[in-house]
Amino acid sequence: MGARANRRRGEIEAFLDGERRVLCLTLGALAELETAFAVDSMAGLAERFSSGRLKADDLIRIIGAGLRGAGNLFSDEDVAGMAVADGLAGFARITAELLQATFEAEGEASNPPVPHSA
Repeated sequence: MGARANRRRGEIEAFLDGERRVLCLTLGALAELETAFAVDSMAGLAERFSSGRLKADDLIRIIGAGLRGAGNLFSDEDVAGMAVADGLAGFARITAELLQATFEAEGEASNPPVPHSA
C-alpha cells in the first residue's frame, strides 16, 4: 500500500472507487480553489466553505484539489465519475473531513466549515 495520511500535515485518507487515497489541501491546492471559486483571499475561500451550501460541483473541485495536493493525478472530471460509499453523503463527509484537517488549529478544532449533504 502507499503512504499513510499524516493529519499533522492536513492529510486525510478516503476510499474513492474502492481505493484508499490520501488527500491534502496544500497551499497550491488552496490557490487552485481560490481561482475556481473566484475569490480573492483565503478569507473569501473560508467564507464560501462556511456557508454550508456547497453544490455537487464544489465537492468535486474540493476533493479533486485535495487529491492533486497529495500528488494524485486526477482531474475534476475523473473525480466526478468516482464512486464513494454512501454516495452524496460520503462525498460530503470526505469534504468536511478534508476541510477540517486543513483549517484545524494545532490540537484543537477551529469550527471548520461543514458542507450539508441535503
